[in-house]
Amino acid sequence: MEKKIVDKLFDLIKDRKNNPVPGSYTCSLFEKGKEEILSKVEEEALEVIHASREETAERLIAELADLYYHILVLMAEEGISLKDIEEELKVRSEANK
Repeated sequence: MEKKIVDKLFDLIKDRKNNPVPGSYTCSLFEKGKEEILSKVEEEALEVIHASREETAERLIAELADLYYHILVLMAEEGISLKDIEEELKVRSEANK
């Protein structure tokens, strides 16, 4: 079975963290550290809000993708897996039945 794009992207992000590539934007985030990553998550979240309020659906999709990417970078920085998030969502969905 082929991996989903999110799994492929997260694998690439984790690989960049462990095997830096010169000139990589992802690597530059890891090099600058957690505070830079958090700043980017905050910035992108605000851009999602702005796009939802005042821009097109296409722009909102683009901003959501940017936010999703930066959240994945934060997860890699913190050692949190996609499985961790899936498990938390599963617990929450079962609690709300």
